[in-house]
Amino acid sequence: MRILTIGLSEEFSKEVAKEISKYFICIVDNAEDLYDATNFTYFRHYELIIIVDEKMKYAMERFVNEIKQKKAETKVIVLTDDAKSQKTFFELGIDDVIYHHTDQADLIAARVLANMRNLYGTKIEIGKLTIDIPAKKIKYDNKTISLNGKTFDILVYLALRNERVFSKDEIINALWEEPEYVSDNTVEVAINQIRKRLKSILGFQVIHTVRRRGYKFSSDVSKVKVIE
Repeated sequence: MRILTIGLSEEFSKEVAKEISKYFICIVDNAEDLYDATNFTYFRHYELIIIVDEKMKYAMERFVNEIKQKKAETKVIVLTDDAKSQKTFFELGIDDVIYHHTDQADLIAARVLANMRNLYGTKIEIGKLTIDIPAKKIKYDNKTISLNGKTFDILVYLALRNERVFSKDEIINALWEEPEYVSDNTVEVAINQIRKRLKSILGFQVIHTVRRRGYKFSSDVSKVKVIE
């Protein structure tokens, strides 16, 4: 999951990232303000954006509208010390508002978990297939499947978002620190490695190509079960 923090100090952004990483595999970028944030959102896709209230309603409204138009699923959380502004933020389409405890990284991470819980799990089970995310281990009927680095991350990223289709660009943006320097071919190679390793043991594919759109995780064998 790729996250953008806006208006946090570099040090506090890293602290928040550390706390969130207890729940998710994530990459966190940090922008100075809303203007700086547009430089990030123009090139990169984000599933979550955390914004410090700058008391500029029009700029916030315009930014949120642009984000939601680009990707409706993107969650936006605002940190504010103004209790009266909470209602206004929700009216602007903000998904959550953290008031008063804006300097507590662990609380922010907990609220992120509450908003993104559908993407959280320590294990994913598909029939006899188990993906242990913290341990980075894959097993099928007591057989261990070896996947390392980005191949493992791609499998988990798609599996947690079962049946959703993602383009190569979205996958790169979510899982690489500097996506601008990664080619589409890198994803193709990784996907082929995942398919080869899994099918040789499972006998069926879980990563499917959706023509002209991208890839999705899906299994006809069993319903995907995510365990917290």
